[in-house]
Formats: sequence, structure tokens, C-alpha cells
Amino acid sequence: MEVVLADALLSRCGDPCALLRAVCAPLSAERAEALRLLLQRLAAGGTPPGEAEALRRVAWEVALERCRPLLRGGEAAAAAAAGGGCGERLRLARAARGALRHCVQLCGAPLAARLARDALAELAAGGGAGAEAAVEALAAAAPRLEEPALVARCVAAALALVREEGEGEAAAALVAGRLLPALGGNGPALRRVWEGLLGGGGGGGGPPRAGRALLALSALADAVLPRGPPGSGPDARLCPRFWRLVQEGLTERDGLCRKRARYLLKRALDLSGGQRAELRCPADGGDESSLFWWSAEKNEKLLQFWETYILIMETLEGNQIHVIKPVLPKLNSLYEHAISGEKGCWLFHPSWHMCIYKRMFESENKTLTKEGILHFLELYETKRLPNSLGFSEFVVGPLMDALSESSLYSRTPGQLMGACPPLGMRLQKFLATYVMLLPEEEKGSFLLKFIQKMTSRHWCAVPILFLSMALAYIPACKVLGTEGLHALRDVLQCTMITHQILLRGAAQCYLLQTTMRLTDVEKVSLPEVSSFLLSLRPEESLRRDTMLWMELCSWLQVNDRCFRKSTTSDFEHQETTSLCQYVRSLVGEYLKTPASERENCLMPDWFEAKLVATMILLAADVEQMRNKHSGKSNIEWIELETFLNPLLDVLMKLGSNAYIPTLKTDKSLQLLLKLLQTRSLKCSNTQDDGVLFFIWKSLMTPVESILEFVLRRLTTNELSTVGDLDRCDLYLALIPEIVNLCLQVSWKKVPSIKNFILSLTNASIRNLQERNSEEEPKLKEQIKKVASMASLTAVCEIMDRKPEVHLESLPSVDALKRFISFFQFNEVLKKPSYIEEKSSLCEETTSQGWGKIVARYVRDQWICLRFILNLFPTLAQEYEEASEMSLSTDERSRKFLQSALEALTILPSDQVLPVFDCMKVLVPKLLDSSESLCIEAFDLAWKIISSLSNTQLIFWSNLKAFVQFIFDTEVLAVAASAKGQAYAKIKEIIFKLIDMSSTKTGVFNVVLSHCCRSWIFPTVDERSALTNAFLNAGNYCELITEACVFGTVFRRDQRLIQDVHAFIENLGEKCAANVVTESTNRDDHYVRVCAIKFLCLLDGSNILHKTFMEDIFIKLLDKDKLVSRSRTRYYANSLQHRIKNRVWQTLLVLLPKLDQNFLRGTLDKVFQAGFGNNQASVKYFIEWIVILSLHKYPQFLNKLWDCFCYDEEKLKTSICTFLSVLSHFDIILQNTLEKKPALKKALIVVLQWCFNHNFSVRLYALVALKKIWGMCRLLHVEEFEALTPVIESSLQQVENMHGTGNARRNWQRIQDHFFFATFHPLEDYSLETIFYTLPRLSELAEDEWISLSKFDRFTDVPLPPAFQWYHSRTELRDLKPSDWSQQDMGSNSAETDSQTEWTDVQKKIIPWKNSTPSLDLEMVFQDRAAKLGKSNSRLIVVASLIDKPTNLGGLCRTSEIFGASALVVGSLHYIQDKQFQHLSVSAEQWLPLVEVKPSQLVDYLQQKKMEGYTIIGVEQTAKSFDLTEYCFPEKSLLLLGNEHEGIPANLIHHLDVCVEIPQQGIIRSLNVHVSGALLIWEYTRQQVIKQKQQK
Repeated sequence: MEVVLADALLSRCGDPCALLRAVCAPLSAERAEALRLLLQRLAAGGTPPGEAEALRRVAWEVALERCRPLLRGGEAAAAAAAGGGCGERLRLARAARGALRHCVQLCGAPLAARLARDALAELAAGGGAGAEAAVEALAAAAPRLEEPALVARCVAAALALVREEGEGEAAAALVAGRLLPALGGNGPALRRVWEGLLGGGGGGGGPPRAGRALLALSALADAVLPRGPPGSGPDARLCPRFWRLVQEGLTERDGLCRKRARYLLKRALDLSGGQRAELRCPADGGDESSLFWWSAEKNEKLLQFWETYILIMETLEGNQIHVIKPVLPKLNSLYEHAISGEKGCWLFHPSWHMCIYKRMFESENKTLTKEGILHFLELYETKRLPNSLGFSEFVVGPLMDALSESSLYSRTPGQLMGACPPLGMRLQKFLATYVMLLPEEEKGSFLLKFIQKMTSRHWCAVPILFLSMALAYIPACKVLGTEGLHALRDVLQCTMITHQILLRGAAQCYLLQTTMRLTDVEKVSLPEVSSFLLSLRPEESLRRDTMLWMELCSWLQVNDRCFRKSTTSDFEHQETTSLCQYVRSLVGEYLKTPASERENCLMPDWFEAKLVATMILLAADVEQMRNKHSGKSNIEWIELETFLNPLLDVLMKLGSNAYIPTLKTDKSLQLLLKLLQTRSLKCSNTQDDGVLFFIWKSLMTPVESILEFVLRRLTTNELSTVGDLDRCDLYLALIPEIVNLCLQVSWKKVPSIKNFILSLTNASIRNLQERNSEEEPKLKEQIKKVASMASLTAVCEIMDRKPEVHLESLPSVDALKRFISFFQFNEVLKKPSYIEEKSSLCEETTSQGWGKIVARYVRDQWICLRFILNLFPTLAQEYEEASEMSLSTDERSRKFLQSALEALTILPSDQVLPVFDCMKVLVPKLLDSSESLCIEAFDLAWKIISSLSNTQLIFWSNLKAFVQFIFDTEVLAVAASAKGQAYAKIKEIIFKLIDMSSTKTGVFNVVLSHCCRSWIFPTVDERSALTNAFLNAGNYCELITEACVFGTVFRRDQRLIQDVHAFIENLGEKCAANVVTESTNRDDHYVRVCAIKFLCLLDGSNILHKTFMEDIFIKLLDKDKLVSRSRTRYYANSLQHRIKNRVWQTLLVLLPKLDQNFLRGTLDKVFQAGFGNNQASVKYFIEWIVILSLHKYPQFLNKLWDCFCYDEEKLKTSICTFLSVLSHFDIILQNTLEKKPALKKALIVVLQWCFNHNFSVRLYALVALKKIWGMCRLLHVEEFEALTPVIESSLQQVENMHGTGNARRNWQRIQDHFFFATFHPLEDYSLETIFYTLPRLSELAEDEWISLSKFDRFTDVPLPPAFQWYHSRTELRDLKPSDWSQQDMGSNSAETDSQTEWTDVQKKIIPWKNSTPSLDLEMVFQDRAAKLGKSNSRLIVVASLIDKPTNLGGLCRTSEIFGASALVVGSLHYIQDKQFQHLSVSAEQWLPLVEVKPSQLVDYLQQKKMEGYTIIGVEQTAKSFDLTEYCFPEKSLLLLGNEHEGIPANLIHHLDVCVEIPQQGIIRSLNVHVSGALLIWEYTRQQVIKQKQQK
């Protein structure tokens, strides 16, 4: 209509120039739109022949004097011109842009050049509002630009704006929306833009990042992927960089970027399929297949492949596993299409498949990530895909990045604890298969990159473990050289930083196995191998006598003389080196030291000593293995003797040669210590270990020389610097090892040891008693004191740990006792003056360094006191006459305890262990007389422990010492006897420790293990001690009570670590980490295991034990009652459920030990618990306890009958519990002589419940009836003959129920239930049934199952020797929950997942032709529709009468999906409503919205009628058409009525037709949104059919 009016106006006006000038002044929004329309018609060919030049001048004037200032001035100018109003300003700006374009069309290249130069100058001057105007001007000028330099400048400016980061997002969108499409219409400009986007040209700088490049390419889609015949411009399909960009976009994290990439892909496919083109994109390097190709011959197959591909990519956008999982089998069909069966090569570039997997790997949904990884690993393993360089890069890149997520390694729900997780197993098979299929020349480089990737980031313990395991399972192949060995060593160093010791050790084992399987020994030297081996920790992985050590020895033996010669090797004439040659050379080089090094005060690093000792042992074991293989019975140890001789030569000279260089003595003693510290895992007697016994026997020779040397160094003034303290530690560490050596090999040297100890003790005491005459002590004197105190400490520890040497009889021990008794404890050493020590480079002159020395000195004092207190409990009694100042024993003990408190405040936390040990001896003596001081000791000790809770290294040793102090038998007994503040304080500490254990797993384990052992196995062999020890159990029974119910609900990551721990432990000796790592027993299950084993050790005939068990039984029943009353939500596997389950498990363990008198008063509480609303597992335990109690004491049967006498309201949640008890009535009556009365009572009780209105109750009653009636028939009870017909017919009726309904199914199911069909209350009474089998069958959470293996592994508290209740019966143990649980859960999902094709999948439809990414969201709706590539729908939906935002939001979504041209609403304010937005899900951004108020509807409808629209009302009238029969015109306008009133009467007569929806029900009307959606769909359906018919 507007066009008709413009043409009429131009035809009536004789002077178009005057008309244009008249419209321009003043320029309101309406005038601007009129100006745009007039210029449009003139540019389209409406210019009179003689007025062209004049018209160009006017257009030039309008462009530069009207449109450009308006655009340049921005909103302010627009507002001034239009008089305000946001809508008016926008109208004015849009009209000005349109007018400017038409002016350029009229004026041609000169105006275009002028506008371009001005705009470029503005862009160069700066951004802001002027930048937007400049872009608009360039967009208008671009199609008519001809000057090459100007075109190049415009392209450069456009690309610069596209590349701009940060705040440039809006500018980039503006350029893409306006300028680039305009440049696309200019041939030379298009080529420059294309080169700039994909080739890095066009104005400097590299190509823009993927998101911006895709934004630009989407805007240029019409130019680079034209729908018409091929032109002279670039064809994106032939550019490899374009396809790489699309692939990058498909995997971007930004959803809009992915959407643009899919749009470009779909457009290219639609274009190729429509043209049936013959094209092939050039290869992107190497012999790889083309990124994209098309063939007319294979047009249909290609379309099928790409449709499947796009379906998968679009489904992945949903991020919902239930939608995505059914689509994954389609990936298999993709591979079938992508691989040529004849040639065995890729038809489609494999990178397209990698895009799918990368998209899955980077999903926020971890379940989807896991599915993607498993699918990729399985597919490559089963499909045998052709080799591709891209695959290797993908494995090392995105796949390994995805594998770093620990949560992916969780078990599947059906897997048992301790099984290998699916991802771990799949990873092993994949890596082995993949490496074996690689060409030989590529295996090494791939594995090197794979291993280096493992070092490139911080990996958690679980991923690094399973990656290492996968590497270890690769079939042996020699592909790794020196670089690979170094990479593996770097991985080892990465694994050292994790806290899980077992996982860390297991990873080290697998990495060593990887090294042995994959290393090419001809490319690596023995020094490199030995350096790698030293990265393994012997206490975690590589240790003698393990399977791993033997495997390493075998590998060294097989490859001996094959290793590459080292560059520093002495064997120049040989290409390879043997192991023995290397070790001989290694020992010789190690002990070589220049004479000038004698005065060096720095201790050598221990690395070399560890290396030499390890290689000596390895070489010796290899020699032994070789001799065994050759059949030699008498091994002469020739090589081993050769290794040891250089060391023995040095050691023999130590005592006599004072001029041996210090460095040499240090190194020889370090190596000696490492050899002496070696222990045999298999042989308890060293003599059974041939290698070790020969080494130790050889080392016996220089013992006197070593002792003489050590004594000289420790007692004279030879140790004089801070650096010498490290040597002091070395010497003192040697003493106990030498003592052990003499005890193991030959006692002949023991007198030498005693003389050494005597001399060392006396000399050390003399040194400590010397007083400094000078005020400022010298360093040498202070070092001598530190060394002397350390020496006394070493002597005390040897006497404590090696009582068989009988050192306590030495005279020096008495002197030591006297010296310690009167020593001034916590004496600190004043920091010496360093004036005369300036020349010594190795001195530590900082206060912190000296502070460590002082702390060590103080700690050593307390170690000596600990020894004296333990050896002489009545300390200093015989010395009271020695001094006038002597104190009584109590006073001296109080003084020591006060000193101990002072020591706790001054010592570092890692040095307080001996203080705790001393306090353990002192506190029991003082609890009565100095309780407040003892409480102060408790508080200070707890403060230290709680402050250390986050310190992994020293926390556990300190905690153990703290527990031994606080929970010492004597401390507990004395505190409990007084029942004072100390008793309350200890109980407070108990609950603090339990609370700490909820966040730090293992704390409660330490406490409970210590207490249980000390209470039931006291160390003192006296009857009174045994009694007092167990009295503590009763006085502190809270500890056992809490232990029986202990356990937290673990987080998912904690459960994962536990699962992987269980998996490693199940490997047994196959994994050396299980053999060498010390069991910490920190699993929370061990708390309950310890408590249960403790209870099993109790004897019911012991009055103390009996009282304790009864007390525990009552306390646990009270705890169950307390939990039942809790307001916390009680649901399956909740913490409340678990606690109740643990309570009843413990009660079941205690039950056989309880007597009749106790049960008489307690059984009522058990029955009361049965009335509660309990979970299934708890019900089973209650029923089991009742059955066992009545079986043992049938006289309590009346208590059971009483339970059936309550009203139905109380019984509604519990009657099934008591009926279940009756289903085992044969067990209950086993010990009853007169069974008939009990059976009669049981029949009477059960029969009344067989007719209950509740179906479940009837089922339980019928099961009990069947059991009881069977017993009656066996006994031939005559009294029941009258009931026989009734009972028989009832049971027969229920057995013969017809059909497959729920009744018959449930009757069969309850009979097959394990509790009624398989479970035997007496024969199945065992720890396994209670703690593993029954929880498993009752579907309790898996972390509540305690397997028997945990009872076996926990050895701190043993079970009684005659313990018989251990294993479940096989029949029960072999049952699975699925054997009795509901079976009709639907079709077999596993079968569905394995299908490769299917008929339909859920899919979010994304029609690409209608979804070009938004480039400018502020366009008017007509422009927007065109820009979005909307379909040519002529349907307008008018919803002005609707006033509910929810209905409007739903209509907006429906209208957008089906391509309506516009949605008319009563107010645009509805768009801001949250309810509208919730229903529309952003549809308002993609659908033109028009505001027409209800009062304006009449005029609006009249206007649309004149434009040719048919006005259709959705209303029931006398002449309305049936929707199924009505044919919609192409130009249709749907008018929807109000929710309550429909279409008002004043609008009915404006309608051309009314359409109604046929109804079958009673309710009169549908929701307005539903009604509108039905009509919109019917219109769309009819138009689609018409379009197909026209084609």
C-alpha cells in the first residue's frame, strides 16, 4: 500500500526534487519514512528522463546534509528532530539509514566514495556513537565503491572491528549485520574480506578468533555460499580453512558460536545437495582425506550421512543424557559410511567424528562426558579404524583432558565393591589395541606424547593410576628411549604429591612395569635406568622380595649386556655395558673423593647412597637368579663380594686412620646404613635370605673399627659446626643397626657394643655436666652439648627396644638415671657468637636455624626422661638423701608435669611425642592430688592435636601418642574412680575426637583400636590389672556405643577413593603397593569392625563382661528410640536409617550372650521398636532378633501375642513385621515340647489378618498361614479339622489366581522373597549375613556393606579362636537382589542401547534455513524477519485481547516455531514479564512483535483487510466452519479472543470467517493458547502441503 501511495505522489508531482526538499524540512519520523519510500521508488526507476542530474544533486544534499548528521548525532539529534520518545528515535534512525542507501543508489560511485572517506576518518578518530554512524555510512556506500584503495581501506576497517576484543562485541555484531553483507555485494571487496577472515590478510593482524569469524561468515553466507548458480566470488566449500573454522565452532563452549557453525554447515550441505555438485576441497596437508567433498553419484548417501551427523550435533545441544543416549548408536552408522570397505581408508575426514566426541567430552553433564569417552574407546577397539594422525592428536589432546576428571572412574551401580571401574577396563583395552595398530615408526612418538601429557598438568591420584595401569597393559614393544624414560620419571614425580599412599604406590608399580615393557634397552644406559628406579619409593612400591622386584630382576637379567654404553663409562671398547660392570664402577666412583675434600663441612646428599645400595641389591639378586637358572646349588657370591670390597676397605680403616677425608667417611657410612636398613619381607630370619645374610656377614668384620670411629667422633671435640649435626644423626642412626646386626649374625661382638655404650654414656654425661666459664658460649661447646644429649637419647632408645642385650646392667645406666633425675628440663642453649666462625660457609646463622637445634635438644631431654620413667617408676626415692633440696616422689612428679606443660608450649608440634609419653606416666600419679594440673595437661595436649588436624605428615604420629596418653589404662581408671572433673574432661575429649573423625577419616579408628586392645588385652599380666582395664570399658562405654553406630554418609569423591582403594587391595600381591605400604586402618568401616570384634571377645559368664554387654544393649535401644523420635527426615539410606540399621546389627551380635532374666525386661523394648515405621533392612533385623529370642526362650511367646492385641491404627505400619515373625514359626517352636496350643493361638491370630482390607497385609498373613497350617498338618492336630475346608480353600484360591495381574505376581514375589524362601534365622546367623549379605539383599546403600575381608584385614583385635559364626550359607550368599525384587521394570534397556539403528529418537528441531544467527536484534520486525531468513509465511496472529502473560508467552513460542510473520499483542510491556519469558524461552528475540491496543483493533483489522488479509476469528458461532474442513488462505490473520469473554461482539462483524475446533468432551472451551496453537499448526500444515504440490 505504501508503494502505491509513493508512486501516486510522484506521478502527481511534477518536480520530484521539490517534493524531496519539502519532505525533508522539518524531518520528523513520519517524514523520514516518507523520504525513504520516495527515494526507494526513484532509485527503482521512477526518475523522469530530464531530471536525473538535478535528482542526483538533491540526493547528494539529502545524504550529506540530512541523513549523515542525523546518524552521526546519534540519539540526541534524533530526539531533537523527532521531539523525544524512544520509539520515534528508532523509527527516525532506521528511516535515515534506508534513505542513505537509496541516495547512494541514485548518485553512484562519487557519493559512495565521499561517504566512505568521511566514515573511515571518523573510525580512525575514535569509537563511540560516531562509530555506529560510520559503519552505517560504509554499509550504504560499500556496494557502489569502485576505487581499489578505498575498497581495501573499508575492508581493513571492517575486519579490525570484527577482531576487536572486549567491548567490541557490539561493534562486531553491527559490522556483521550491516557492513559485511554490503561488502559481500561488491566483488573486489568480497575477495578481500574472504582473505582477511580465513587467510590473515586484509588489513594486518591474523585471522579473527573462531567466534568472530563465524559471526562474519554467517553474515556473508549469501555471498560465499550463494543459493543461485556459481559466481565469480569465492566458494567456501573449497576452502580447507573454512571447514576447520566450522569444526572449531562446532566444539566451542559458546552456544551461539556452535549455532552459527551448524548454520554454515547446513547451508553448505543444502547448497551441495540441491546443485548435485561435483566438488572436492583440497587436502589440508599430508595424505589426509579431503575435509569436504560432494558427488552427484552419491548424492543420497552423502545427504544421509550429513543428516545423521547434524542430528547428533543438535541432540547434543540438549545436554540431557536420556535424550542423547538413544542417539549414540547412530555414531556407529556414521563410521560405516565414513570408511571405505574396499580401500580401508577414510572417505570422510575423521576430524568430523572428533568434533562430536570433543563436544561430548566438554559437556557440563559429566554423565554425558563419561558416555562419550566409553563410546569412543569401545568404538575404536571394535571397529579397527584406519590410522590417522588426527586420531593420535585427539587422543593426546581432548581425550586425555577429559580423562583427567576423577568422577568418571566411578563404578556402575551393578558392580561390586573392589571391581575395576568400566572406564579403567575400557582404557586398558583401547590403549593396547590402539598402540598395536599404529605403524611401528609412530608408536614411539605417540607414547612419548601420551606420557608427556601426563606430566603437563596436576593429575589427581585416580586418573593417574588408571592411565598408568593402561600403559602397563600395552603388549611389550621396544619403542621408548632416553626421552621416554625421563618422561616416565617426571610422571613418577607428579604422583608423589597426592595424599593417597596406596594409590600413589600402585601408580609407581604400573609405571615401572610400563618402563620394562616399552623401553628399548639399546637406547638407554644403566645410569639412566638406575636414576629412574630411584624415583620409586621403596616404602610404597619397589622393595625387595615383592613380585615387582623379581620382575625387575628378571628384566635386568634378560637384557644384561644389551644396555647402551654410558657416555661416562670406563669400558670404551664396548658398545654395551653389563650390570655387574656398571655396579662395580658405580661403587668405585662413589667412594672416590679428592683429598682436598677432607675439611668440607657439608654432608653429601643421600641420593647417591640410596642409588648405590639399590643397585648392589639388584645386581646381587640378578646374580642369584642367574645361578638358580643355571642349576648351581652353592652360590659363591663372587660379584657381590666384589661390590662390597671397596666399602669394607674404607670401613676397616675408620678406627685406625684419622686422615681419611670426611667426605669419604660420610659416604661409606651412608652406604653402610642403607645396606643395614634393608629388610627381607619374605624371610623372618635373615639367614634364610642368602643375599642379605652374605652382606650382613661381610659387614660384621669392620664393626669394632666403626664403633671406635663413631665413639671418637661423638665424644671428642671433632663435631664443632652446625653442619656436623647431620653427621651426628648419621652416627647415631648406625648404632641401633649395628646392634641389630650383631644380634642377627653373631653375638661375639656384643661385648664390644656394651663397652661402646658404656664409654659413650659416661662421656656424654661428662660433656653435659661441664659448665661454660664464659658469658658468651662458643659454637663448638654448644654443638658438643647437642651431640651429647642426642647420644644419650640413642642409648636410651637402644636399651628400650633391645632388652635382649641387657644393657641396663651396665654401670653407666645408674649414672644416667642419677643425671636425668636431677637435670634441669627445658634448658635451652643460648645462641653462640659467630664472630670466629665467619670463615665457615656452611653455618646457619639465623635464629630459625638455631631454634630447630634447641627444639631438638629439649626433645632429646624428654626422650631420656621417658626411658627413666618407664624403667624406674619410683624415680629418685633412693636419692632423697643426696641433696637438701630433694623432693618427694609426688612433688618430683608434679615438677616434671609442670615442666612437660612448659615443654608443650615451647616445642614445635612435631617434637612433642616424648612429652606425651612422659605425661602418660606422670598423670595417673597426680590425678588425685593435682587434678587441675592434669586437666590443664589434657587441654593443652588437645589444643596441639586439633591444631595439627590439617597437617598430614605429623598428625597421625602425634594423635597416636596423644591417645596413648589420654586413654592410658591407669589414667582412665584413676579418673573414673574419682568421677571428678578429669573424668568429665576425658568424656568431653572422646566426643571431640568423634566429631573430628567425621571430617578426618581415621581419627576414631586410632582411639578405639587402642582402647579395645588395652581393655581386653592389658600389658601387665596381673588379675587386678585385667579387672581394672575392663572396668574402663564400662566407665567409658560411650566409646563403644558410638563406635557401633559410627559412620558418615560419604561424599561422592570420598566413595570414589574408597572404591579405588578396594580395587587395588583386591589385586593382592600382584600389586607391590599392597605388600609394602603399611596398613593404616583408616577406613571408617574399621571402627565398627573393631567394636564388633571387641564385643565378640566378651564372655557372658564373666560378670564384668555380662554387665557391660547389658549396659550397651540398653544404650543402643535408647539410641534407636531417640533416632525414631528425631524430626529429621527418615528415608531409605538416610543417616537416620543407617544409624538404626547399625544399632540393630550390633544388638543381633550381642543377643546370644544375653541371659533370660535380662531379656525378660528388655524384649518389650524390642517389640515396641517393631511398632515403628522402619525401613526394610531395620525390619528384618528386628524380626530376626524376635525370632531368635523366642526360639531360645519360648516362654516369652505371650509377649508376641500381646502385640496383635493393639488397635488397627497402631498396627497399620507394623503388623507385617509381626506376621513375618510368624512365617518362621517352625524355628520359634523348635525348643517347645507342647506345640499344639501355640499353633492354635497362631492360627487364630493369623486368620483374622487374612481378611484385612489392606492387600499387603493379606499377603503377609497368607504367607504366615501357609507356614503355620503346614505345621498343623504335620502334627495332625484334630481340633483344627473344622477349619480345614476354609483354610485349604483360601490357600488353594490364592495359589490358583488366574491372569497376570498384580495380585498373582505379588503373591509369587512375596513367596520368593529371600526372608521367607531362603533365609534361615539359625543357620544363617553369622557376621557375614549380619553385615554384608542381609544389607545387600535389603538394598541398603553399598557403603553400608562390610565384607568379611575387612574383618580379616583388621588384626588389631582378633576374634576368639573358637568363633564359629562367620560365613553365610552358600544359598543365601549367592542370592542377588534381582532374584526376588520386582522384575517388570520395562524392556531390556541394554538391548536397546546395543541397537545400531532405530526408528525414531527425541530431537529438538532446529530448521537451519529459518535460524540464521541473529545479527542485529534491534531491527524493525519486517527487517528482522528478512534477516533471519524466515519462511514466507503470511500468517499474522493477533493476541491483543489476551491479558495473561503465560498465554502470551506460549503463543509467542508457538508462533515463532511455526514461522508466523508477526504476533500482535496489546502491550509490549508483557515481554518484560518473567512468566512470559519463562514460557517463551527467548522466542520474542526471533519473532516480530507488534503493539496494537484493544481500542485500536478495529482500525488495524480494516487496514489488514485492505492489504488483502482474510480476518479469521477463533470462535464458535452459528456460521462457523469446522477446523478440519476449512482451507486457510495464504494471507491469513488469526484473531484470538479474551480468556474469559472470547471475541467481543463489536469485533465479530469485522471477521471474514469464524473457525471452531471440533470437540468430543463435555467441557465447552479450550485454553486460548491451545486453541491458537491448533489453528497455527493447521495453517502451517496446509501451506506445507501446497508448497510440496507446487514443486
